[in-house]
Formats: sequence, C-alpha cells, structure tokens
Amino acid sequence: MTRSAAPNERPQRSGQRLGTHPRFVIATLFGMPSFDIVSEVDHQEVRNAIDQAQREIGNRFDFKNTDSSIEHNDLVLTLRTVSEDRLAALRLVVEEKLVKRGISLKGLDYGKIDEATQNTVRQLVTIKVGISSDKAREINRTIKEKGPKGVSSQTQGETVRVTGKKRDDLQAVMTLLKGMDLEIPLQFNNQRD
Repeated sequence: MTRSAAPNERPQRSGQRLGTHPRFVIATLFGMPSFDIVSEVDHQEVRNAIDQAQREIGNRFDFKNTDSSIEHNDLVLTLRTVSEDRLAALRLVVEEKLVKRGISLKGLDYGKIDEATQNTVRQLVTIKVGISSDKAREINRTIKEKGPKGVSSQTQGETVRVTGKKRDDLQAVMTLLKGMDLEIPLQFNNQRD
C-alpha cells in the first residue's frame, strides 16, 4: 500500500533522498548560526586620518621646508619628502593617525623607496582589503584543523562564511582567528543566530 501525499506536502521524487532537496539544504544553512569573516576598511576614516596627518605635517617644525606631502588616491597613498629619515617620520605620522581612526596597520603594504624629482624620495603605501584566495584557504584549513567539531567554513569571493550548530562554537572560532597572525586585519560581521 502506498502512502498518498498530504494536501500541502510535495511528493518525493524518485532517487532523491530526504534532506538533500535544495530547499531543505538552504533552510538548514539559514537555520544555523553563522558569521562572515571579512577584511575591510572604512574609506571615510582613511580620508579623515590622512587629512589629520597633512595638517600635522603642515604645523610641525621638523617638516618645515621639506616639501613633505601625502597624496591620497582611494586606498593608495604616495608619501613624498626630502630624505629617507624624513620619510620614516612621515610614515610614523600617517600610522599614528590611522591607528587613532581604528584602521589596522596589518593592512598596510609599503612599496620600495624611489628617488623622485628635485632630490626628493617617495614611497607608495597600499591599504589592502579583501581576503585573498591563499589567506581564505589558510583560514579554512585552520578552522577545520583547530576549530570545534561541527563548525564548517566556505569561501565566498573575498569573504569566508562560517557556520556551526552552536553560537559558542562560532565564538571559539573568532577567538582562534584573533589569536593568529594572518598579516591581514579581520572583521566578523553578518552574525546570525
């Protein structure tokens, strides 16, 4: 005797196991606690930090007559000044202002120091955002090897989605990743229960 489907129940397709239907899988994923791991920077805060650094350079006596400047083009900074020791001082001012604005220095990538026109030096500083595929693999491997059982992670573009059965397990993963030195700043957002 075959069982007839209830009025609101869809009959199971032949060859399809219960629990593998795409709707069931999606409902299960969204029903589990999750969060996203990202590496982002607030562009407005970067702009504010650079503005403050430029004001400080204009007021400081040790930068007088050095033609020191900071050009800001989105997430690429060009530092210019008369000598390498002034460049080191200029970098220090920029780093201080970025830290005060909550921007991690882990995301800074310093280019080589170039000789520029009129006996000056310049250096490009790039603020990295996003999680590269290599770093995402490293994060996924760490979660798989050292994270609590039942927690899984998946790369989605420049983010990593972490899901688990318990919220405490997800907090343990956050603590684990905060303790690692991945050489990039990490933020945790889109937390769902």
